[in-house]
Amino acid sequence: MLRLSDAGVRFGQRWIFRNLTLKIDDLTCIALLGPNGRGKTTLLRAIAGFQLLSEGERSGPLDVGYVPQLGGNLLSFSAIEMVVMGRSSALGVFGSPRKQDYQIAHDALAEVGLLSLAYQSFDRLSGGERQLVLVARALASGATTIILDEPASALDLANQSRLLGIIRDLKKRSRFTLIFSTHVPQHALQVADETVLMLPQGQTVQGRSAAVLTETNMTELYGIPVCRVPMPGQVDAVVPIFR
Repeated sequence: MLRLSDAGVRFGQRWIFRNLTLKIDDLTCIALLGPNGRGKTTLLRAIAGFQLLSEGERSGPLDVGYVPQLGGNLLSFSAIEMVVMGRSSALGVFGSPRKQDYQIAHDALAEVGLLSLAYQSFDRLSGGERQLVLVARALASGATTIILDEPASALDLANQSRLLGIIRDLKKRSRFTLIFSTHVPQHALQVADETVLMLPQGQTVQGRSAAVLTETNMTELYGIPVCRVPMPGQVDAVVPIFR
């Protein structure tokens, strides 16, 4: 189990979040939603153990596979080299990648559908391809808790579907605890067992995804009307009503 108890993070005089308690059971898939600037990335880093808490406590595994948002600092390593970097905790400070580490990296790239690009330069890949390489790196780490910060933000609709399929397949293995942030509520309805809403006024709501992602909650979350549309035989569609 991974838990934050009465947790808070402050940068200077500004509290990013405070008095926050979350419980994440093993082998569950959790979606995190909130408006821009609400502190989703900071919260994910605190859950991972990378962000020092200003108050409260964190308990849970230290070995976490983390997929950050794709930044502008592009590296000229090949895709396979980027994924092999995920093996660093297994290699130690002075260790060098072994044949088995490269095989694990190959398998991870195959899992996200990018094995054919293994020896392409990372900085020559599209934004969506780079994001999927980072997902493969987290898988190659061997961690059973994987945290993804807006992994679909650079993906077109087809690759969003591929990513959701990857998350769904990892859930089926019953070996991973998965936590991801998204701006698309339907992603949470599709694959997340539970959803955490970071509401604009500082409140946090956690519960089963179908119960938490109500029209009322989503309208408060984003500040515009949001409708849930029943889709026979499928997950409800989520439709924002733009002003």
